Amino acid sequence: MSVHVIVLPGGGYAAHTPHEAAPIVDWLTGLGLESSVFRYPLEFRHPIPLDALRAEIRGRREAGADRIGLVGFSAGGHLAGLAALAPGSGRAELVDFAVLGYSITSMETETYRPSRLILLGEDASPDLRRATSLDALVNPSAPPFFLWHTAEDIWVPPEHTYRFATALAAYGAPHTVHVFAHGPHSLGLAEGAGDASRWTTLAASWIAEQLDADN
Repeated sequence: MSVHVIVLPGGGYAAHTPHEAAPIVDWLTGLGLESSVFRYPLEFRHPIPLDALRAEIRGRREAGADRIGLVGFSAGGHLAGLAALAPGSGRAELVDFAVLGYSITSMETETYRPSRLILLGEDASPDLRRATSLDALVNPSAPPFFLWHTAEDIWVPPEHTYRFATALAAYGAPHTVHVFAHGPHSLGLAEGAGDASRWTTLAASWIAEQLDADN
């Protein structure tokens, strides 16, 4: 079974945060997983970033990947969630599992408004805001999700993870949630960040569990 993990750094849809890119690939490589950073289009309206990620997923499948995983942070986590949940064009765009770190999940809240303005514009309708909110897209066929956040995140409050996890639970969708007491936004690997640094160990075990379940 060939597995490829696509890494989506955060940056508010305005940048690609470096410590959420290559260092994450290095970590995944250390786990024996083939992975790559996908630098999705910035400063573009929806659905351009999503369409670009779907094309990347199709390309990885055409190159021989049987399983596709996504690891996303902040805005990159939001994009990962959209790709995993929004209706696509079939098996070629299917996401098998996703790891979201301190991710934006809702476009209906006012927290971290800059990302919403870039992705949806100032005049986004209530319907569009809901259609790009992960909690509104959950369905019984949602892939497994690993979510982690910190309670002290003031940029993307843990409310985003709680909202999404509640929706996953309501549909009986497989998920794991870790909210660590301390740590700011944009921790990346969270090395030296106390208890939050455990997320990589927990996620590694969880990913292995997902792949074992597929065998």
